[in-house]
Amino acid sequence: MHEPRNRQGHVWLLAGTGEGPLIARTLLAKGWQVSVSVVSSSAATVYDGLPLRHLWIGALAGPQAIRGLFEREGIDRVVDATHPFATRITAQLLEACGGEGPALFRFERPIEPLAGARLIEGVDALTSSAGGRRILLALGARHLPAVVAALKPGGHHLHARVLPSPLALRQALAAGLPAQRLAVHRPQQDGDGAPLEAALCRHWAITDVLCRQSGGITERAWHRVTQQQGLQLWLLRRPPLPEQLETVHSVDQLLDRLC
Repeated sequence: MHEPRNRQGHVWLLAGTGEGPLIARTLLAKGWQVSVSVVSSSAATVYDGLPLRHLWIGALAGPQAIRGLFEREGIDRVVDATHPFATRITAQLLEACGGEGPALFRFERPIEPLAGARLIEGVDALTSSAGGRRILLALGARHLPAVVAALKPGGHHLHARVLPSPLALRQALAAGLPAQRLAVHRPQQDGDGAPLEAALCRHWAITDVLCRQSGGITERAWHRVTQQQGLQLWLLRRPPLPEQLETVHSVDQLLDRLC
């Protein structure tokens, strides 16, 4: 089998700041031309210094526009490594790649062991729990209005961690959370886990953490923090993937399928 470096195939990678840079570096090292799409300027910074063909920032414009991009840029492979809950993006890519479009591969983070976490379909599971819980919401700011509206009547004390962007802060404040119950920062992990997240839980005397079953280092950090502090972790179940989507769970698997 020929190495891809012999034909300089063009891979379009849609990813964030988690596995995206590793995938991009690996593909470049194997000789692929790589273009990357991210949703924000802050996410783009982790790709600084990589010899990418393109680095596109912003939301997708729909299947028809995506097909036009395929033709203009000569893209023959697409790797969807977006967030597991970014179902709209995945659906658009699946439609655009149908028929004679480029081969589409979904890079899916493995499901983490639940340990003491509780897997739930929606926040209704928390609304029936005893009131007065001190809940940290780590869901993404755009989901906060609906979640806060559902949980507030139960008498819970709600706190949230949101990303440092003007939009995220506006969404959190619009949800009715007071400023003193908001932590504005990016998820941080080091060799000892997630010290800032652990400190927030102690500072606010958190009893429960609600996040998504997203996998990766962020979910693993919440497992670690809640187990160490004896907190209850609630995980919103990850959406299922379309059956026709070809899925890989590691960079090695991806390389095998791309060739």
